[in-house]
Amino acid sequence: MKMFAGCEEILCLEIPYKPQYNGGIIVNPDMQNGSQGWSQFENAKVNFREFGGNKFVVATQRNQSSDSVSQKVYLEKGILYTFSAWLQVSTGKAPVSAVFKKNGEYKHAGSVVAESKCWSMLKGGLTVDESGPAELFVESEDTTVEIWVDSVSLQPFTQDEWNAHQEQSIDNSRKGPVRIRVVNNKGEKIPNASITIEQKRLGFPFGSAVAQNILGNQAYQNWFTQRFTVTTFENEMKWYSTESVRGIENYTVADAMLRFFNQHGIAVRGHNVVWDHPKYQSKWVTSLSRNDLYNAVKRRVFSVVSRYKGQLAGWDVVNENLHHSFFESKFGPNASNNIFAMAHAIDPSTTMFMNEFYTLEDPTDLKASPAKYLEKLRELQSIRVRGNIPLGIGLESHFSTPNIPYMRSALDTLGATGLPIWLTEIDVKAPSSDQAKYFEQVLREGHAHPHVKGMVTWTAYAPNCYHMCLTDGNFKNLPTGDVVDKLIREWGGLRSQTTEVTDADGFFEASLFHGDYDLNISHPLTNSSVSHNFTLTSDDSSLHTQPSTFVFRV
Repeated sequence: MKMFAGCEEILCLEIPYKPQYNGGIIVNPDMQNGSQGWSQFENAKVNFREFGGNKFVVATQRNQSSDSVSQKVYLEKGILYTFSAWLQVSTGKAPVSAVFKKNGEYKHAGSVVAESKCWSMLKGGLTVDESGPAELFVESEDTTVEIWVDSVSLQPFTQDEWNAHQEQSIDNSRKGPVRIRVVNNKGEKIPNASITIEQKRLGFPFGSAVAQNILGNQAYQNWFTQRFTVTTFENEMKWYSTESVRGIENYTVADAMLRFFNQHGIAVRGHNVVWDHPKYQSKWVTSLSRNDLYNAVKRRVFSVVSRYKGQLAGWDVVNENLHHSFFESKFGPNASNNIFAMAHAIDPSTTMFMNEFYTLEDPTDLKASPAKYLEKLRELQSIRVRGNIPLGIGLESHFSTPNIPYMRSALDTLGATGLPIWLTEIDVKAPSSDQAKYFEQVLREGHAHPHVKGMVTWTAYAPNCYHMCLTDGNFKNLPTGDVVDKLIREWGGLRSQTTEVTDADGFFEASLFHGDYDLNISHPLTNSSVSHNFTLTSDDSSLHTQPSTFVFRV
């Protein structure tokens, strides 16, 4: 079964696709058998219709959000459920959510902005804490619309099946086949040559946020640089840090941090150009007139973006502008679009990210649902500038109890745009008994998804942490830090090493993680040895038809 979506973005269709997985455990998923399996939920009136040969069920005469159509199912603890349905509303547009009622509690599986006159696909998922009967229904706060439902699917997966799909995806998207041939100076094959391969750097960008306390702290620097290839400054590039007093800019700390990470070959994400949250504006900013604020924003964008032009792995341009709207409240609905355009004009080759929370983490947050994220993304894609703005999808990933099937569905939905996805501020706010376990689940799911191009955790060393630390004040790993080290080793990092021998034709073949490698080859007869290095990238192995071939002489 294919569990990761392809690159084709699914828009609103005249006729919905067939149910995924033939509906899974849903009875009569495409309504071909009339009302079988389906019933009224709350006070809606339910009827079954057909248009153009397509049959579907309709919830009408709705007076409250949950007036709907439903089906009873049985959900099992320990099973991961993927959910999908095709939805339409009778007029206009309206957010519609899929909900499972179980033991008087409501478990949300996902949402979509449904439209009239075409079908939209809702993708989601869920797990449950205990086995038992449940009732699936769809809901919308807009009670003026009918909700049309078709092609419903609820597919169960065991944890082993889920893990197997992760491994398959990793093999396809994070690793590549390598063929090494060892020859002598005459070009003749050397069988039984000993080859030691050591990965010195991960190809997949993985890192952690830092604060200025890394400067001058040798123990922290050593701990950090041994593990990570990318970072984000927690506050040091933000407007309130670089211009706390109007007209007096100070980039001393941010400059010093950038120099340090450049010296160690660690990429830096630009966080952030401006923040749309009114709470995080300097007092002098909030006191400005509209005209003075506009000029201040222009100066800020030019100042920070021109200073670090071409030096960063991406910009978080208008931070959290789905949840917040400080600049929109001052300049109108196009404020964020204009700031993106300004930043792009100054630094046209750097990816410009939307950066938002709860898109992956919380299916109940309709402000930042994948559907709402895509709406804003399409706005940004429509900005008229010279050349296209290279956009990126930033997902903060502040989890409590992760809903991994929902996380995957959201990544599928957003990944279908073809734009790079980064998980930008990963942490888990949970009891200490569960925190490391949940953290590992999130990291594994993110790393396995083919559209995720990098991950940064929002962590530091105790006690200077937001919700989660990786290490204590003496740089001894906490359980979450042990998770990081385990996964980096699993992904080939922390100087992972393997030794093999060439076959009778002087060849050695393997599937290796993308990254930088040191290679030592020893001649089986003369004991002479040579050292080489090579880099395996996703471009080298994207088609997975022929291995990347390297020929070395010894």
